[in-house]
Amino acid sequence: MLDASADPAYGACVVAVGADRDGIEGLARAERAQVPTFVEKLRDHPTRAVWDEALAARIAEYKPDLVVSAGFMKILGAPTLEAYPVLNTHPALLPSFPGAHGVRDALAHGVRVTGCTVMLADAGVDTGPIVAQETVKVLDSDDEATLHERIKTVERELLVDIVGRMAREGWTVHGRTVIIGGARD
Repeated sequence: MLDASADPAYGACVVAVGADRDGIEGLARAERAQVPTFVEKLRDHPTRAVWDEALAARIAEYKPDLVVSAGFMKILGAPTLEAYPVLNTHPALLPSFPGAHGVRDALAHGVRVTGCTVMLADAGVDTGPIVAQETVKVLDSDDEATLHERIKTVERELLVDIVGRMAREGWTVHGRTVIIGGARD
């Protein structure tokens, strides 16, 4: 997204990159691109509720139109979810295989096709309205690591595409259906 947003035609710009831990590549990439960064660690707060408030306050400092949760392995609390639309990704074709082990669960189930999902986050675990999905074939030689790497490649491209389209074309939500640019994908 940082690379794509360097082109004004993309339609979106990254106003900040935040994390819940230090030392991650997303923060380093943002710093190299001279995009503001912040870290809001859960352990620095007495309760999860206090952290939820602090995280929402940090996000608010940058006035985003959309929050993108990519690789952020914590469920966002009401203070963030009620203040912003939050786009999230998942390495499976939801509603199948939600949760932290989507790739492992898909392999264990023996599916021949899996993929990734971009969704609007809600208070549940991978239960928000689906924005877009892409398939990835499961190869006989796949293990969790190889399949997850192939899914992540597709997932990143899909997320960049969807954020740009949402910024350029607009989007609406009707029940559980997300429509980008006035026409259903």
